[in-house]
Amino acid sequence: MNFGDIVTVDLGVPVGSEAGFIRPGVIVTADAFLRFRPTTVFVVPLTSTQRRFPSHVEITADERNRLATTSWACVEQMRAVALERCTPTGGNVGAAVSFQLLDIVSMITGMP
Repeated sequence: MNFGDIVTVDLGVPVGSEAGFIRPGVIVTADAFLRFRPTTVFVVPLTSTQRRFPSHVEITADERNRLATTSWACVEQMRAVALERCTPTGGNVGAAVSFQLLDIVSMITGMP
C-alpha cells in the first residue's frame, strides 16, 4: 500500500454526517510511515455525489485510479482505520490529486 492508493474501505455504520459503509477511499498516510507497517492508516473516503464543498477534490475516473465513475475525495472526513478494513484495488490517484489532498489536509488542520 502506498500514499494515493485507492482502497475499498469498510467505514461501518455512520453517525450523523460521517461517511460510512463500504466505499472507495484514498490512502493519505505518508509512504515513509507506511514502511514501518502500521496497523492503521489514514483514509479519505470518496463519494459519487458532488457537493461543491471546498474540502472536496474531484477525481475523474481513469485507468490509473480504476474508479468506475467520477468521484470526490471528502478530505474533511479523513480518518484512521485498521488495515483489516482496507482492500487494495490496484488504483492510485497520481501526484496532482495527491498534492491537492495534502493542501486541503493542511488547510483543515492549520498546518503549514
